[in-house]
Amino acid sequence: MTTRAQALIPIFIAAVIIGSIGLLTLPTEIKLEQVKFPIGVIKVDNVPLEVQIADNESSRVRGLMFQEQLPIDKGMLFVFPEQGLYSLWMLNMQFELDMIWFDNNGKVVHIKTNVPPCVIPVEIAAGCPSFVPDGEATYILEVASGFVEKNNITKDSVLEIISI
Repeated sequence: MTTRAQALIPIFIAAVIIGSIGLLTLPTEIKLEQVKFPIGVIKVDNVPLEVQIADNESSRVRGLMFQEQLPIDKGMLFVFPEQGLYSLWMLNMQFELDMIWFDNNGKVVHIKTNVPPCVIPVEIAAGCPSFVPDGEATYILEVASGFVEKNNITKDSVLEIISI
């Protein structure tokens, strides 16, 4: 005899997959319904970047979801109210990213490069992996994949905020 849990598990999995497929097949107009992020300027080791600023909960949750591309000289800077262990994931991303976590003094805490998007319904149903830094951060910079290597960004690199 089937238990209630055994009957509900396949229904739950099917609902997650169908919901994920629905998100992935939303019309482009809805996906790209612009969330207006403030724009700022930063430098990482004297490499200037124009960044979209995600400085509140809703903008940090949205992040770069559904954006089609990110030029090598642009990025998104996640700004948190206090230093902590903040993770990122790649749900509904369309391209690979490099991620750099910085402490409140602008020193690199963690670097993750060439992070692939989480777009396959099976991945989404199973849960997109989260990327957690080695230490506490106040800022996280997402840039196009290849930025870290191209600009020789290391644990000794420094974030300088020009305007946010």
